[in-house]
Order: sequence, then C-alpha cells, then structure tokens
Amino acid sequence: MTFVIPQPPVPTVAIAGSDQVFPVHRVYCVGRNYAEHAREMGHDPDREPPFFFQKSPDNLLPAGAPGGGDFPYPSKSENVHHEIELVCALSGGGTDIPEDKAMDLVWGFGVGLDMTRRDLQGEAKKAGRPWDVGKAFEHAAPIAPLHPATETGDMSQARVWLDINGETRQDGNTNQLIWSMPETIAYLSGLFELRPGDLIFTGTPAGVGPVVRGDVLEGGVEGLTGIKITVT
Repeated sequence: MTFVIPQPPVPTVAIAGSDQVFPVHRVYCVGRNYAEHAREMGHDPDREPPFFFQKSPDNLLPAGAPGGGDFPYPSKSENVHHEIELVCALSGGGTDIPEDKAMDLVWGFGVGLDMTRRDLQGEAKKAGRPWDVGKAFEHAAPIAPLHPATETGDMSQARVWLDINGETRQDGNTNQLIWSMPETIAYLSGLFELRPGDLIFTGTPAGVGPVVRGDVLEGGVEGLTGIKITVT
C-alpha cells in the first residue's frame, strides 16, 4: 500500500518525565459538566444527560509549564474564552462500557485548555448549527504533559484552577463534576466506540471569560504538570 500524498504525522502528547509520547486518536469534550459553569452559561445544571463535541487531534498545542506555548489569537473572532480542564487519556476502548469498568480504560491524566471562539459558537447556537468553528480551530486545545494513572490515582478530588496575569479566574475541584469520569466514559461509550489514544476533556469550572493578546494564562490540576500559554 502506498499513499497518494505524504502521510500526515500522528498527533501526540508528551509524557511527563519521559521521552515517550501518547498517540492521539480522537479528542472528546464534555459540555457544561460543572454546575456553576452551567449556570454562568444560562443553563440548568441538574444532571441533564451529558453532551459532547469534538476537537481535532491537530488542534492540540503543547503548553506544559514553565515554558508554556504561544497561543495565536484566532482569526474571525473578537471574543475568545479560556476553559481549564482535567484531561483523561484512554489506553483501552470499546462500546457500552459498564460504569464500574470505565476507569480500567484510563492510561492517565493531564491538564488542558478548551479555547473557544465564543462569538462564533454563539452564532452557531442561534442558527442551530454545529459548534466546530467555535471549538475546533488551530491551537484550540493547549495541553500539558500526561501523567500515568498508576502515579496519580483516580483524580476524583483535585483542585482545578486558572490564573490570568497572576489573577485567579477559575477555581474548582473535580469532585464538583456533574457527571463523574466513570459515568462520562460509560455514557460516551454508548455513543461512540472508544479507542486507545482517545482524550476526554472533562469540563470546566465556573469563571470562564475572554482573553486578549499579551495575556499569560497559567493553571493546573492538583498533582499534575501545569499548563501555560501566552496569547499572541
């Protein structure tokens, strides 16, 4: 078998303290999975069924602190928002995974940012259209190096925070997730066939808001390598 064009490189995420990398298959994101964030977005957080959208693996941007990465302010938008999240990396897959088996699929965890062209997302919502232009643009998924779950534990009670220019904007805890990680993985596996290499951005705490050029965003999840980007 030969390719008619050069084969694109496989998107990967670094592993903390290692020269190994994690190959990425798909990037799933859970919408409105913290109660206070759901409220600030104008929705009822009372455990409505979870919903999901995808970013492209090519949207990933290496952004581990302290060096971080540059986040180019995207075109066609004047209202780009930050959303700090715990990211779950899968080493197993399947469909209709029982909730009590869901965490067996998890290789490890990392810190990610779901950067969002909020104005374009809002226009898509009003028109009943997909969110891709608001969520899946170049560099829309900054991510720090991953840590194996054998070192971190299940991350079910960990502080999640984001500072902008030294001022805290988001501050929550993974114990505030509306849908826990096992519930999320089990539900998602009923909609898609999960595979090794999948990443799941698990949702963001309250406090999302706009960024401007020159902002320095630095955040983390307790026990994991932090994330840092400079908006350029």
